[in-house]
Amino acid sequence: MPIVTSGKVLVTGANGFIAGWVIKVLLERGYSVRGTVRSAGKGDTIKEAFASHGDRFELVVVENMISDGVFDQAVAGVDAIVHAASPIGIDAEDPDAFIVPAVNGTTSILKSASLPGSTVKRIIIISSLAAVLNMSKGTPCVLTESDWNDPEVAEVKEKERAAPQAAKYRASKTIAERAAWDFYQGGKERGAIGWDLVTLCPPWVFGPVLGAKSPQDFNFSIKTWYELAVKEEGEVPTWSKGSWVDVRDFAEAHLLVLTKPEAGGERFIIAAGPYLWSEWVAVSRRLLGKSSGEEEGDNAPKVVYAVVFDATKSREKLGLTYHSKEETAAFMLDEFKGNGWC
Repeated sequence: MPIVTSGKVLVTGANGFIAGWVIKVLLERGYSVRGTVRSAGKGDTIKEAFASHGDRFELVVVENMISDGVFDQAVAGVDAIVHAASPIGIDAEDPDAFIVPAVNGTTSILKSASLPGSTVKRIIIISSLAAVLNMSKGTPCVLTESDWNDPEVAEVKEKERAAPQAAKYRASKTIAERAAWDFYQGGKERGAIGWDLVTLCPPWVFGPVLGAKSPQDFNFSIKTWYELAVKEEGEVPTWSKGSWVDVRDFAEAHLLVLTKPEAGGERFIIAAGPYLWSEWVAVSRRLLGKSSGEEEGDNAPKVVYAVVFDATKSREKLGLTYHSKEETAAFMLDEFKGNGWC
């Protein structure tokens, strides 16, 4: 299996929260990075953040990532690809509004990486635990990389426009990841590709947003964390199906995947563990000195989480270690306090 210990990495959706941290780690470890953005203006913040790296960081514009051929120039001369770009914020009744962009955006870059003369050795696609979630197993349950969210794919196929919006989104992530694996397996069997594929399935990713000038610049996950755990605004959700990961750990996972031969052709759950929102609120209150912590410590009732995503494979095969809730909360709060946001 090919590995990439140096060289140039293409990161799509470079202005995104996760992509920014992946770029940061790659540059700090000596890689060069070419990032894609949908318009020149969307790259201003990320260019400013990494200006000190000089010509080891460059940006290119890919306006419509769902069309074949749009990544042809972007992939030229790169050694690896991290496909982080993904359609978000879709508000439509038609399931195809979710599914078609997700699938075409994924297969488009794979086709570009398969052109004659391609130098690509490894492609990392950021999928989601939405593609792993399988509630047909009942609760509580433990899910692994062998699980797929086929029930919601079937639900969306059956109900079409009447399907819940969340189900349409999760189905799109599932179908897009399967499309990537189908493309990869078919290409390998035909001897048509010289790279291997890795998919990473993260949950909610928490950490500071690089380049944020105010909380208004936060993405959805960080905005939710900030409002619930810091500002204590709104009702705290009680659902227990969620999982989380520190953005530093998720970024580090990409580096490990690039440098581990055995990671090729594998799917990984990248998750620190399950959580309740009340746990984040409790940790934040302790760290901010708002409570003694006695009511939330070892004497607190044991929680039975509805769903646990087993990340053993990432620990054993990649050697990835994870930060604790307290460490991640402290990391975020230090950033917020330093900017006067709490």
